[in-house]
Amino acid sequence: MKNIKKYVAEAIGTCVLVTFGCGTAVAVGCDSASGSGYLLTALAFGLVIVAMAYSIGNISGCHINPAVSLAMLIRKQLTATDFVGYVVSQLVGSAVGCVILGILFGFDCGFGANQIQSGWANGSVGGALVAEIILTFVFVLAIIGVTSKVENGAVSGLVIGLTLTLVHILGIALTGTSVNPARSLMPAIFAGGDALAQVWIFIVGPLVGGALAALVYGWLEKGDKA
Repeated sequence: MKNIKKYVAEAIGTCVLVTFGCGTAVAVGCDSASGSGYLLTALAFGLVIVAMAYSIGNISGCHINPAVSLAMLIRKQLTATDFVGYVVSQLVGSAVGCVILGILFGFDCGFGANQIQSGWANGSVGGALVAEIILTFVFVLAIIGVTSKVENGAVSGLVIGLTLTLVHILGIALTGTSVNPARSLMPAIFAGGDALAQVWIFIVGPLVGGALAALVYGWLEKGDKA
């Protein structure tokens, strides 16, 4: 029963992330030429994490992101069974969020799906993959660092949310910013077209970035203890 509650919490959190984060991108525009829309989208994603961290964080840890769950699996803070349960729940929550967006904006709204941005002068598949690895590495490294000490509990949600806002401020102009396979996969499926063709970038990049963050932080911890 306890595990089921964790999975439900992860589904709810990911649903809220897609509904409010991707929904803001749909409502105000998230390309770098959209001015306030660009910043509003970045803030929406960050604020969702703050809200969810302080509401479901004590239930599931508020991963709401397979890249974060993978990092916690590598750090042995999540079992293989829970990892599978978390990822499935995150994908279900993302799908429900997309349905909500379809109801609110129409099922041709684009769903805030990630793509290599046309305004990115050096944009390419390789560049997008590198960008997602770097963005996710920074995001997950911050998560691991701030949650590794119990005394940070009161501020961890705020730090994580602000870090997600930070990576969006840079990443929106490059890839729209994924750093989260669940946030990208379901919107791409619902949107179809180029978004679906490119979605592998936003699965592989974040997973690699999350894994690297876990490995690097683990090495740093060992060095610190020595």
